[in-house]
Amino acid sequence: MANVVVVGAQWGDEGKGKIVDWLSERADVIARFQGGHNAGHTLVVGEEVYKLHALPSGVVRPGKLSVIGNGVVLDPWHLVKEIETIRSQGVEITPETLMVAENTPLILPIHGELDRAREEAASKGTKIGTTGRGIGPAYEDKVGRRAVRVADLADDATLEARVDRALQHHDPLRRGLGIDPIDRDALAAQLKEIAPKILQYAAPVWKILTEAQKSGKRILFEGAQGALLDIDFGTYPFVTSSNVIAGQAATGAGLGPGAIDFVLGIVKAYTTRVGEGPFPTELLDNDGQRLGERGHEFGTTTGRKRRCGWFDACLVRQTCATSGVKGIALTKLDVLDGFETLKICTGYELDGKHFDYLPTAADQQARCVPVYEEMNGWSESTEGARSWADLPAEAVKYVRRIEELIGCPVALLSTSPERDDTILVTDPFAD
Repeated sequence: MANVVVVGAQWGDEGKGKIVDWLSERADVIARFQGGHNAGHTLVVGEEVYKLHALPSGVVRPGKLSVIGNGVVLDPWHLVKEIETIRSQGVEITPETLMVAENTPLILPIHGELDRAREEAASKGTKIGTTGRGIGPAYEDKVGRRAVRVADLADDATLEARVDRALQHHDPLRRGLGIDPIDRDALAAQLKEIAPKILQYAAPVWKILTEAQKSGKRILFEGAQGALLDIDFGTYPFVTSSNVIAGQAATGAGLGPGAIDFVLGIVKAYTTRVGEGPFPTELLDNDGQRLGERGHEFGTTTGRKRRCGWFDACLVRQTCATSGVKGIALTKLDVLDGFETLKICTGYELDGKHFDYLPTAADQQARCVPVYEEMNGWSESTEGARSWADLPAEAVKYVRRIEELIGCPVALLSTSPERDDTILVTDPFAD
């Protein structure tokens, strides 16, 4: 059976939550493979709205196994709180339905403190736009071999040794930023208190996924954020602290690259971005305001207003290449209803030269001028359409032109936040 990776192909907020939820009906296992609770997914199921940050989107589906892979950095206190919230909405979550990789690094309170202090100390123009939730410092500790991992919670002596090692690094940093030293005993006590609530979900996820694959079960790998925030291939340094592209799905869950059969890139019918960084097609006029209002463009996690702009085919073509996308899920087409004219970016002009990709250097990215192609809009509503026949002719032309420009077909088309308002073109799970 085919295994599917879902990645955002822009700067995040593309509507991955609904698509993953929709696909999870066909999957047996749903696995988060990177990121932390700085990303949010909103699921609309009937009259119920679920806002997820750390939990895989599959948790709202009965009979599915959801796993948090080692590529994630996990705030244990946030996870416990989120589980309690989702349970209060009638969702059953047990150690049989949710498993956390034993080698998953933890986000500690000291990580959030460091994250926020750094951002506050940064001068104008050097701020990253971090959510301040400790994601970056937690990944730094992982790479620096001083992280506290889920498995460490099972043994007090090991846990205290890990805390001591972290303090050797963090206390000098805190002095430089004017933050009080870490209360070592208090931190260790916090971790010992939360330990049993996390350890009940701990498991060798790599082994469980390997067995699931061998038994022919379908695995859906769920990414957070978007490929343009990837630490290597995003708009560096205005990026997240992990690899977001599809190749990370294997590493971040404990399987080999052969486990990936189909990569589905989630793409919004226009472009948005939260926080700092280059955004060639950003609109600072009435059209940008209209996109934001109609699309309800506020972050699920932070509530921050998203920057809005025209669809950038040049960027999506690039992310489809770096993630090996075989098909895209185009979302929020209905937000474009009523626009008389639409624009699509096909490339950039920079210093008298034409680029069909976004240059790597940050200063060049900031100076790129988009080259636009104009198309007619449509006055009819596309909201809730469930077949191509329900779409206005101009909307179909818009979708087809996007396919041509990015060099990748549309596999799914989403026309509202509702789970069933989806047009299936190609089933990613088909063999």
